[in-house]
Amino acid sequence: MINITVLNKAGEERQLEAPEDMGLNLMEILKAHEYNVLATCGGMAMCGTCHVQVLEGGDNLAAHSDAELDMLDTLPDAEPNSRLACQLRVDENMNGAVFKLCAEEDVEVA
Repeated sequence: MINITVLNKAGEERQLEAPEDMGLNLMEILKAHEYNVLATCGGMAMCGTCHVQVLEGGDNLAAHSDAELDMLDTLPDAEPNSRLACQLRVDENMNGAVFKLCAEEDVEVA
């Protein structure tokens, strides 16, 4: 299992576990843990509704794809550490990473 930390917009922090052997991406893990990530485009790097900032562990993650960089360029609040959760595959390189949700709809479902 991969352990990551997620902060919502209010700064509330949760520790999450994610299986590394299922080919999931971070967006799917967030949705599985009941974060209200819209993922309007279904994980195709076309909407930006799964925008996160990598607060720790970014150097270990796979490089941005061209599609991801193109979408991030359209987001007004994108920072150098911004990523699209749909483009981040869960693997051992993600272990210990810290992510902050940036998309509009990031409230946890009760």
